[in-house]
Amino acid sequence: MIKPDAIFNKVTDISIDFLKKNHIKGVILDVDNTLLNLDEEMLPGAKEWVESLKNNNFKVCIASNSVKKSKLDKVSKELGIKYIRWSLKPLKRGLKRALKITNLQRNEVAEIGDQYFTDVIGAKRMKMFSILTKPISDEKHWINKVKRKIEKFFIKN
Repeated sequence: MIKPDAIFNKVTDISIDFLKKNHIKGVILDVDNTLLNLDEEMLPGAKEWVESLKNNNFKVCIASNSVKKSKLDKVSKELGIKYIRWSLKPLKRGLKRALKITNLQRNEVAEIGDQYFTDVIGAKRMKMFSILTKPISDEKHWINKVKRKIEKFFIKN
């Protein structure tokens, strides 16, 4: 069974000490329901959290499965970090590109996101540290609600 290396309620709960203790020097972040809620509003404290990472010499970038360039441009600009859009997680392609942005080795990077089947499995396929967060918002579409129930089963077991 593939398990995340850590689970947190939200990204802002992940401390710098926790990352350092796990030999992490960089993070690759998901956007939808990790940094932004489903109404595309930034998670309170996310900007300050990313700034804290950067001030502590962590490399930070975004790998999102979203194709919405305007949304990712806005988040990238607000946080001052680069992004990979349409990263196709859990496939390796987008995560490899994000890894190049960090200029770190895969064992020095944590992939952080809210979805088991994309973020956790993608990180594990890349042999990265995986951190699963709870979704910021409840899903609105029925297919995503079904997917979340299946994810909960896998995480619980």
